[in-house]
Amino acid sequence: MEERRRIGAYGVLRDERGRVLLARGSAGCPYPGVWQLPGGGIEHAEHPEHAVVREFAEETGLAVAVAAIRAAVADVAVFRDAGVAVHTDRLVFDVEARGGALRPEPAGGSDELGWFTPDEAAGLRLMPFTAELLGIPVLPLPADLPRALPPAPAAVDRRQRFAAYGMVTDPVGRVLLTMIADGYPGAGLWHLPGGGTDHGEQPAAGLLRELVEEAGQLGRVVDLLAVDNLHNPAALGPEGRPLDWHGVRVIYRVRVDAPTEAVVTELAGGSTARAAWFASEQVSDLPMTGVAALATGCRGR
Repeated sequence: MEERRRIGAYGVLRDERGRVLLARGSAGCPYPGVWQLPGGGIEHAEHPEHAVVREFAEETGLAVAVAAIRAAVADVAVFRDAGVAVHTDRLVFDVEARGGALRPEPAGGSDELGWFTPDEAAGLRLMPFTAELLGIPVLPLPADLPRALPPAPAAVDRRQRFAAYGMVTDPVGRVLLTMIADGYPGAGLWHLPGGGTDHGEQPAAGLLRELVEEAGQLGRVVDLLAVDNLHNPAALGPEGRPLDWHGVRVIYRVRVDAPTEAVVTELAGGSTARAAWFASEQVSDLPMTGVAALATGCRGR
């Protein structure tokens, strides 16, 4: 079965009564008649925060501003007739209304909008990720529900990649970093532990797997810190040719309660040259990637 990946951005908007705005999928969308948080696919090179603002305007008529990243979840939809399994990484933001007039988008993604309490939403046909975010029971969609397969990526050398990284610390405040190996973009720079998630893998689970592979550490996710966006239209990697890369990365705060010597395992796939623990005062002197600098508050190179 062919495996495809997509990344989407969605928003949680509440009214003065605490109700959440939901949108019902129109006949032309992948899940007609199903309610979900407003949002949709991230375009190539588009920052996830910009995507949720754009999607809100298109689907609801409202102008919104992003307040904070709320969650990162993933799910897989199988289209057996087409022989395709689509993995969607979904970034969910808290948003605040800034203007506009509420209206659906019948020609696009939504044909009805509504404000719902969690109890009211429990009576709707919901996308599973929306039910999970609202804290209500997650029910599978009916097997006979009409669904439209999202289009396949158009350009062979245009890639969108979702990854999860960790700001990893131990009980005495040391920071765990990994060095990028030769032959990979950023070679020689210190980086956050983590990397691309596998098909069907939740972001937090992927990060903890990478933590074992890249540094031999067992950690626990504490919270979600930020989302980072990187577009490099001519990244030259191990493939040996330029690729138009768009990377969307979530950053978690991770704690290793029983740290050991940081050791790269053979499962890391060759992209990690070293792993090491650093005292907090040492970190600012290291040559780091941009995402590592963002997480540590230092200036990257």
